[in-house]
Amino acid sequence: MTRRICSMALALLLLAWTIPQAAAASGPFAPVRTYEDQFTDVSPADWFYENVKALYELGLTNGQGAADRFAPGDNMTLAEAVTLSARLRSLYEYGDSEEGPGLYAGDSWYEPYAAYLKALGVIGTEFDGAWQREATRAEMAHLLANALPQSLFEDINGEAVTVGYASRNYILDVNDYTPYREDILALYRWGILSGMDRTGSFYPDEAIERSQVAAMATRLVDEDLRVRLDWDLSLSYSRVGTTLESLVDSDGTFHTAPGAGDQKAIDDNIRYMLSRGERRMVLSYGPDALNEAAVSALLEAFLAGIRRYAEQGYNAAQCSYSARTGSLVLTFSSSLYDERLLDSYRDAAMEAAIQVHDQLWSDGTITASMSEYDKARAYFTWLCQHCQYDFASTDTSLSHSGYGAFINGLAVCDGYTAAYNLLLKLEGIDCTTMSTTDHIWTVATLDGTQYHIDPTWGDQTGTIAYRYFAMTEAASLARFAS
Repeated sequence: MTRRICSMALALLLLAWTIPQAAAASGPFAPVRTYEDQFTDVSPADWFYENVKALYELGLTNGQGAADRFAPGDNMTLAEAVTLSARLRSLYEYGDSEEGPGLYAGDSWYEPYAAYLKALGVIGTEFDGAWQREATRAEMAHLLANALPQSLFEDINGEAVTVGYASRNYILDVNDYTPYREDILALYRWGILSGMDRTGSFYPDEAIERSQVAAMATRLVDEDLRVRLDWDLSLSYSRVGTTLESLVDSDGTFHTAPGAGDQKAIDDNIRYMLSRGERRMVLSYGPDALNEAAVSALLEAFLAGIRRYAEQGYNAAQCSYSARTGSLVLTFSSSLYDERLLDSYRDAAMEAAIQVHDQLWSDGTITASMSEYDKARAYFTWLCQHCQYDFASTDTSLSHSGYGAFINGLAVCDGYTAAYNLLLKLEGIDCTTMSTTDHIWTVATLDGTQYHIDPTWGDQTGTIAYRYFAMTEAASLARFAS
């Protein structure tokens, strides 16, 4: 007992964070005294003023050395860091910052605090032998993120952290290899951390100052001090500047002489062409390999292939060939637009789709926490609400295009499908089309499962028919059975 008393007395001399003798508060995080600017090195103009004030009023510090100094710029050691964390937990458990650690003894002043946290499973042996070393910011995050039960905290910045971090626009210096990564991100989500610059950088390997610890610790116990991140998430979700060619993946494979029945080779070539922002393809089959029938079969095969990319706006192709050399040139176009206006219509549809995408993210209709299935359903809903079936459509009507769906609000099946696939691809959802002789619809992979989706049929009755969203292939094809 004598040894323990001496140890605790030594702690009062050496520890930066000292505890006043105060009457028990009415709650675990209730102030036990009033701060009246006792610390001469802390000004009301300092960003950490409210945090130091709260720390003092909770009875978690008397200052550094002299009673009138807080030393906000001094770094904290691991011994001091674990002591503060233990006191926070004891304050929560017992309404007294010393009662929990007081159940344990040790040769050094910080050992009872470390033993208390070890008994609770907050820490293991990771800091043993390094107590006098300055704590890094990551280590402090680890201690504070686990000092109190996580059930006390709400993810007030969950969306900001999920979107900002995942897009690598914020917290750029924390990655999969950063020690205590999950603890750091949790503190951002709870409003304990906001970062050190405009991108929310954390600087996990740097030493941590007492002012920074004061901010983190008091935000843990006082939700009024927590920070709601005002990050510009449009940097993360906005698709402004996205091009049609960027929506097409290609591994660079191009076949110089694909057969009419080789759908994989044809698709490779179409992807290659579209990903380069081109609409002309030159093939070479060799002397005397081409005739009218062969060219006709190839043209039909490529038209069927380009139809799988309805969002690109091509539904026609012209070809020229030389039987003597075996050269075949395909040029894709649209039967809906004058050749000189083709690119302007495609660009206008793309711009309109981006506006829809960004608006649904901005107003919270689409969120980062949603599954691909839920996102696809939200876009299905939007299209059915903002577009009508054009019963007066002709073969050359713009209603056959994504432009007609977005700009005019009128579409038939290929217009609905083009617009819907464009929205899905802007979301990063893999999709293509399936068609019969007189109808076309979307086939999309949502969360690893393939579904058939038909916004055209979903928008025929005045109310949205969700039975045409996320159909199985069998259910989709059964609609056309006689």
